[in-house]
Amino acid sequence: MFVILALDWQSVGIKAAQFILSFSILILLHEFGHYITARWFKCRVEKFYLFFNPWFSLWKKKIGETEYGLGWIPLGGYVKIAGMIDESLDKEQLKQPPQPHEFRSKPAWQRLIIMLGGIIVNVLLAIIIFIFILWIWGKQYMPPENAKYGIVTDSLAYSLGLRDGDVITHVGGQKVKNLQKLKLDIVYNSGYDIITVRRNDSVIQIPYTDNLRRALNRRDAGFFVGLRIPFVISKFLKESNAQKAGLQVNDRIIGVNDINTPFFHDYQNAIKGLKNQVVTLKILRGTDTLTMPVLLDKNGKIGVEIADAEKLGFVFEKEKYSFWRAIPAGFKECWTTLSNYIKGLQQLFSGKAKASESVGSVFSIGNIYPGFWDWQIFWTLTAVFSIILAFMNILPIPGLDGGHALFTLVEMVTGRKPGEKFLEYAQIAGMIILFGLMAYALGLDIFRMFK
Repeated sequence: MFVILALDWQSVGIKAAQFILSFSILILLHEFGHYITARWFKCRVEKFYLFFNPWFSLWKKKIGETEYGLGWIPLGGYVKIAGMIDESLDKEQLKQPPQPHEFRSKPAWQRLIIMLGGIIVNVLLAIIIFIFILWIWGKQYMPPENAKYGIVTDSLAYSLGLRDGDVITHVGGQKVKNLQKLKLDIVYNSGYDIITVRRNDSVIQIPYTDNLRRALNRRDAGFFVGLRIPFVISKFLKESNAQKAGLQVNDRIIGVNDINTPFFHDYQNAIKGLKNQVVTLKILRGTDTLTMPVLLDKNGKIGVEIADAEKLGFVFEKEKYSFWRAIPAGFKECWTTLSNYIKGLQQLFSGKAKASESVGSVFSIGNIYPGFWDWQIFWTLTAVFSIILAFMNILPIPGLDGGHALFTLVEMVTGRKPGEKFLEYAQIAGMIILFGLMAYALGLDIFRMFK
């Protein structure tokens, strides 16, 4: 009950909207890949559904031979192709002699293409999205040397030996190019496990072990390190207690009660646990230093937005792409995303990450989206999940596209088609495995929520 009451429902709603829209796009286009290839080879497509629809559908309409519909369980979608053993487990149709329009009547190479159609579309979608992201927005990143106040650390980074104000220069002997991807550099580093930092006039090397990788792979891992920035007010929110108290845009908060807070992270630490009470803020306004009493609301907030790094004079490196240059870069971005995902899976099997700490269900995936709407972030995550969806579906597990493709490849090599009874049992076994994994991931998320 207390978990539910503590949620920021506006943020949850925005996250949920982005997740549903993103995965609806991915599911529709994945299933369209099966649909269009089936139609090319003159297979009858009986159903095309976004989301699953056991017992009833939210909406459906039959056009020609195909029923199009919207299910009510947002865990996927499906295309029902006549004469194919799929998740519907329709046995009645298979009792009849094969018909020319059925999947089972088509040559093995055509059935293979139909099975891989969804995966191919997801890969192409990821590449196209990455191309347009690079063309429209380019790349923006923060080199460590441009972090003029150094880094700010969370408890994990601090326990490792990093300190606020450090400038991180190398991980495993490789120069850090983008401070925002430091966690990935550490997790996927295959060199010697050393973080090199510049602290004041000294250069310090901090060793780390696989324990740090495991900690950073956790779903609830903190930010580890971030930009250390001053707390400068850029905007007041509705019914802002700070505005009522007389604070102004561009004021810099440098103290709370008797505690100096030169940076935003210091302010956060100073008010931690304080709610529904008045605090005395020290304000720097131009060359004047002022003190003002301000009421913290029930969430410990004063109702302001902090100025972003660019407005505070931080210099981000920006790389622009022409459309033609964005094309090969989009392919490269797709490959890098897939490579990092495979490395992450390898760490699960090598013990550098724990499934109980790293695996999550749709709730964990939805929580990756920000609590505000940003189209660049939205399309980036959509591209990332598109390539992950393609990879997951090509795994040779019965019930997935890869399982169907594997049996078809065996048939093409041996010249012998697996029996329909075998395919039926394999489909059931695959579905049990998949639903078991989904239940496990969902259980982990529910446990974490209440923990």
